[in-house]
Amino acid sequence: MTNHIITDKMDSVTGLDFSIARLGEPALPSPLRHAKFTEDDRRVAYFSDTRVLTELAAAGKAVPSFEAAGPRATLFHDPAWTRAAIVTCGGLCPGLNNVIKTIVNTLYFQYGVDNVFGIKYGYRGLIPAFKLEPVHLNPDTVDTIHDDGGSMLGSSRGNQDVEEMVRTLDRLRINVLFCIGGDGTLRGATAIAQAARAKNLPISVVGVPKTIDNDIDFTDRTFGFETAVHATGPIITCAHMESKGVYNGISLVRVMGRDSGFIAANASLANPVVNYCLVPEVPFELEGPDGFLASLARRLERSHHAVIVVAEGAGQHLIAEAANTVKDASGNVLHKDIGLFLKERIAEYLKQQKIEHAIRYFDPSYLVRGVPAEGTDAVFCLHLAENAVHAAMSGRTDMVVGHWHGRFTHVPISLATARRRTIDTTGQLWQSVLGATVKDYLKLES
Repeated sequence: MTNHIITDKMDSVTGLDFSIARLGEPALPSPLRHAKFTEDDRRVAYFSDTRVLTELAAAGKAVPSFEAAGPRATLFHDPAWTRAAIVTCGGLCPGLNNVIKTIVNTLYFQYGVDNVFGIKYGYRGLIPAFKLEPVHLNPDTVDTIHDDGGSMLGSSRGNQDVEEMVRTLDRLRINVLFCIGGDGTLRGATAIAQAARAKNLPISVVGVPKTIDNDIDFTDRTFGFETAVHATGPIITCAHMESKGVYNGISLVRVMGRDSGFIAANASLANPVVNYCLVPEVPFELEGPDGFLASLARRLERSHHAVIVVAEGAGQHLIAEAANTVKDASGNVLHKDIGLFLKERIAEYLKQQKIEHAIRYFDPSYLVRGVPAEGTDAVFCLHLAENAVHAAMSGRTDMVVGHWHGRFTHVPISLATARRRTIDTTGQLWQSVLGATVKDYLKLES
């Protein structure tokens, strides 16, 4: 890391506010037995590079750090009087049911909270006009939901009236709300938290970061992502077999990744038969001797097959209509279909060059996001949910549980939603992708 990169990173972070909002001073002893309690002054440093820490110390600057997650010795909310609600919003993602189950079980078995409600179909479940009654949740009702993909509560996109949602929470006497979702969900959560505080309603609003794209900032991992990468494996293997099964076979696999290419990059490394990995963070050109199309033609001449993995948000600058942006109900830009666009342009170019070829197109997006969480991803869901409950019961609010340098943290929602996390193209992940894929793709900037 060069000195100017160190300085840029320091300057971009040192002025940020990492403090976590609280409803008041906790005064009730925790009912947890045999727990290793986390002290409130325990912190997790944002920087792990000792050179940055040394420079900060030399300049007399405080080290930017997150509040450490974990159970607290004293609580703000009395478990006997606590009524909790859980809401899942946005697109489906592996692990949603795991998080729901662990929140319910942690509240019930560790804190003795037996009034837990599931809000149906996202934030619209807090709007009376939709007539969606909350579901009472207990360890029996959630016992086997982790075996299923999706969310037992359903989900939805789109903004709802914040004042009306807060009135519903007040009417239901909810004092702890868990919001499971991505940046749009979390922005809704912070709006609810702030509106509740303005009305002097002591409601803890705690987020659990859910995005299959792994693109929430100030957390290095979100649940569902690892399972999504795992689920691409059989598809990429099939694509590879299809490409090798015919002369000059090309398999084009489009995966999720609206603004961040983490799935595409990790899937390409996890199943290293991929020859091209195209992500939103790295612009590329189609035309010219150093463009993608010419490189693909050279690849076919040399090896007679190719596997391409493209993230949905890659190459949007290449599509003329991309300027006519359309947004979904959550305000996310609906990108033009780069997969179908590339399929057509590849076929057109190779036909012009009189190169015999066959193209197979794969779009496993919904297959990937609807499966149950696998292995360590399921464990990660459990840890996120446990720490969300600990944070909420201690009276923290307007925050999301994060993960940084192997530790679970508390992150202000304002930081987590300020921007999308993207691939560091100077970091190991992207450098490994460059090393594992086509070497003569000169216009794919690193």
